[in-house]
Amino acid sequence: MPSQQHNSEKTALFLLLTLAFCHLLNDVMQSLIPAIYPLLKNSFHLTFFQVGLITLTVQVVGSILQPIIGFYTDRYPKPFALALGMGFSLGGIILLALAGSYTYVLIAAGLIGMGAAIFHPEGSRIAHMASGGKHGLAQSIFQLGGNTGTSLGPLLAALFIVPYGRIQMLWFGLLAFLGIIILTNVGHWFRRNTHRLASKSAAKKNYQPIPRARLYLALTVLITLVFSKFFYLSSMMSYYTFFLMSKFHLSISHAQYFLFLFLFSTALGTIIGGPLGDRFGRKKIIWVSILGAAPFSILLPYVSLFWMAILTVIIGIIIASAFSAILIYAQELLPGNVGMLSGLFFGLAFGAAGLGAVLLGALADKTSISFVFTVCSFLPLIGLLTGLLPNVSIRQSTE
Repeated sequence: MPSQQHNSEKTALFLLLTLAFCHLLNDVMQSLIPAIYPLLKNSFHLTFFQVGLITLTVQVVGSILQPIIGFYTDRYPKPFALALGMGFSLGGIILLALAGSYTYVLIAAGLIGMGAAIFHPEGSRIAHMASGGKHGLAQSIFQLGGNTGTSLGPLLAALFIVPYGRIQMLWFGLLAFLGIIILTNVGHWFRRNTHRLASKSAAKKNYQPIPRARLYLALTVLITLVFSKFFYLSSMMSYYTFFLMSKFHLSISHAQYFLFLFLFSTALGTIIGGPLGDRFGRKKIIWVSILGAAPFSILLPYVSLFWMAILTVIIGIIIASAFSAILIYAQELLPGNVGMLSGLFFGLAFGAAGLGAVLLGALADKTSISFVFTVCSFLPLIGLLTGLLPNVSIRQSTE
């Protein structure tokens, strides 16, 4: 029996690492879109508002469909949904490389958003299945892959796309094809291990219910925190390179390295947040990770290039540690709804990022990029709402 348990744990870890790698592939492709915004802006003579609409297209498709897909697959599991989602991303990458007009760019963005809408709730569900009860750790490993992929996108764009043109994005289609092959095998594992889904539904018995009013309050606060966090992240992902180019007269490639630095820091923060939440409690991590970034984000628009790099790393690590804690906190409040809640919160993240991109783009057109960064620097102060989260006593599953 001990050896069987050991093998089961090894299999779960392998699945988590596999999911993390596929999440990396998925988010590399997704992050290529904002990474090539300067190219798209120059090629199609776009305004900042039109640049923001590209992000909005990706994120709206993802934000609307993710909770719907998660709700449906909670009830009707689809083992090969992940491979299907990667197929949509493959189509989007090919179209983005070949797009001859702004309309086709938006269609490509929508296809990539569709791929993400399927991938995130389903990937989160399988990570939950493979967690062995360490849900925060499992979610952090899964998200680490995504955040690492997001950070690599600008770096790869600076090295291979910016110097040689958008057509080079066709090579990234090979990553999507690799992901389809791997995720088909993950689908076979899912089909062989559907018994784990039943145990997750039974996990409701391991949690203490809380009054409905407190539940609604907690979910409202969590949604607001996610919105503020990803609104701020949107300002960094979509417009950080423009800010650096404007203030410090950096080249596109040089500015992309700073964006890579920020996004790589968010990957580090992600892997830290989940295990700390398992150990010290979700609410404490939420307090530190969102509100704790505020002093540094407020300083960011005013410092030199050297301190810009330092603060970029600090902000990325701190603010990224929240999402695993927020998501697992929500799953503990409403056990048995892993896919729906994962889709809801990933969808909210997408929606906030998309809305942020288009609103901030319109604001930048009317004012300046520097003004936009000054306004956004105060967003982490919304972390004060964490004080409204109930101190819920939740009995962890020993699974």
